[in-house]
Amino acid sequence: MRSIRSLLAAGLTLALATLLSNAPAHAQMTVEVTGVGAQQYPIAVANFHVDTALQQDLAAIVRADLNRSGMFQIVDAGPDAIEEAAPIQFADWKSRGASTLAVGSVQHLPDNRIQVRYRLYDTVKGYQVDGMEFTMGGAGTERDQRHIAHKIADRIYQAVTGYPGVFSTRIAYVVQFSRNRYDLQVADADGADAQTVLHSPGFVLSPTWSPDGQHLAYVALEHNHAVVYVQNLVTGRRRLVAGYPGTNSAPAFTPDGKRLAVTLTKNGNSEIYTMDLHGRHLKAMTREPGINTEAIFSADGAWMYFTSDRSGGPQTYRMPAGGGDAERMTFIGDYNVSPRISPDGKTLAYVSRRDGLFQVETLDLTSNQELTVTNTVNDESPSFAPNGRMLIYATSLEVGGRGLLALASIDGTVHVLLSGPKGDYREPSWGPFTP
Repeated sequence: MRSIRSLLAAGLTLALATLLSNAPAHAQMTVEVTGVGAQQYPIAVANFHVDTALQQDLAAIVRADLNRSGMFQIVDAGPDAIEEAAPIQFADWKSRGASTLAVGSVQHLPDNRIQVRYRLYDTVKGYQVDGMEFTMGGAGTERDQRHIAHKIADRIYQAVTGYPGVFSTRIAYVVQFSRNRYDLQVADADGADAQTVLHSPGFVLSPTWSPDGQHLAYVALEHNHAVVYVQNLVTGRRRLVAGYPGTNSAPAFTPDGKRLAVTLTKNGNSEIYTMDLHGRHLKAMTREPGINTEAIFSADGAWMYFTSDRSGGPQTYRMPAGGGDAERMTFIGDYNVSPRISPDGKTLAYVSRRDGLFQVETLDLTSNQELTVTNTVNDESPSFAPNGRMLIYATSLEVGGRGLLALASIDGTVHVLLSGPKGDYREPSWGPFTP
């Protein structure tokens, strides 16, 4: 399902992905972490003290989140649970090698709600760093319990590293289970709790999140015609926004969520347009021969980045988001596609072909330094985490192999593979921060 490669190589022919599996599956993905961050923080996360049964082990989820980031060294806290309000022997934990300690309690309240409390301690300085209380109605669903655990991991990550955690955010991606079965799924950032939001007999491409996290725009094959939909994730309702003659592809929301950029070939050439969320008020953004596609906006709304072959080969360009002259951004190599800009606007990510290998590169827009951040070789569809510290992308372990999702830290030191038991996983998109 390498849409941009097919697009550029075959003149906008969108090809079906190879048949790799014939049965859908919703089991949790397996996670394989390699590498560690440039700086690791030793932390112990003790088992939570619980007085009511939960379906989820909150402390285990917190540990897994922190471990997956590559930024934390998990120190064994032992089998005993530690109550949130218990006195802490700081010297003991410090001697075990833990510079921070997280503890928690789960309590069944008289009104039948469940209360979760957690505290984070600096064992070196001997004081509490953070603490929070969460409440669930009834026992809470398994999803509620996982969400609270992710929120706790988010708070720990921010308290220790200074950056917001993204463990409670969501990802969207496409899974092909058979020749005529494509699912658009949304899951937790760790790949767990996958929910199918669309079953399609034809391919689905380029899911992209609205800024409020309530909608997905995507490309679907309908009656042998590639069209663009916007779907409400709460109601499940979807609306056709681009069904022009030719190909409709590569949707991207503007930062205010009021308009979309799409690639259309309705006049013969591949050009980028913007439109409102009902497909009206079309505005042409590019008017250049060749292919212009894969638009994405900077978070501040100032720039639109896109792929174009106007210089002879596919490269990344940018132009003012309201229109204007375009400037070329990538110059190393003859193939640099699928641009994504970091939330702070300082780093550009893209897929580059070097010596026949497709890998994700980042470009520091201040220093103009380029860095290969992935250690795989068949990479596509990068997407920044909303805190800008990691990228999710699709890859495969061999040419023509089953698609997997992968994560890489922006400094290239941490790599994570997320693999489901069946299906070809492609087209990932990392969702925004939500309440």
